[in-house]
Amino acid sequence: MPLRCAVLASGQGSNFQALLDRKAAGDLHVEFVLLIGNNSVAGAFEKARSRGIPCFHLVPSQFSSEEGYCTKFLEILTEHRIDLIVLAGYMKKLPPGVVRAYHRRIVNIHPALLPAFGGKGMYGSHVHEAVIEYGAKLSGITVHFVDEEYDHGPIILQRAIGVLDSDDPHSLAERVLAVEHACYWQAIEAIAAGRIVIEGRRVMGVGEMKDENNG
Repeated sequence: MPLRCAVLASGQGSNFQALLDRKAAGDLHVEFVLLIGNNSVAGAFEKARSRGIPCFHLVPSQFSSEEGYCTKFLEILTEHRIDLIVLAGYMKKLPPGVVRAYHRRIVNIHPALLPAFGGKGMYGSHVHEAVIEYGAKLSGITVHFVDEEYDHGPIILQRAIGVLDSDDPHSLAERVLAVEHACYWQAIEAIAAGRIVIEGRRVMGVGEMKDENNG
């Protein structure tokens, strides 16, 4: 049976759309059965609703306690029998109880080469501004498992691109996003196919994933 995936998103959902497109093309063998977002006007909601995928707007302010928020989060995930949580531009830190319950079953894509340019506050344009300000010659994407720390879990896949002398944060963001769309599905497909093995913090098996840049 295909993995049942929940997607968590905060924005327009371009990575979500790229994953849906890969599934439609027959490259990605999972089922997207749930979308959770913390932004009620996120474009990702419309992408999910148009495909009949159940959606939930969930934020801590809806609850009287962090415990209540976490409990509801877990109830929704359990109700939809979720196997894998896919973060696709989700700008809210997950409750620790959710991270523990789905240990090694939550993946995220970060718009830089971790462990550099990661951690609290390193999201969106802030990442690309930091890369350019530092003078880094390479940037790229990192797909990793999520743990209790920001951008810290075991790395599944990385792809690098050069930082051009002419780059500003906007142009670099556009080129990095194109790599996100081209690569995120590969890591998810490898997980779905059982090609990912973890020993300690080391992830093995990624060599079987296709590198589209090299054919």
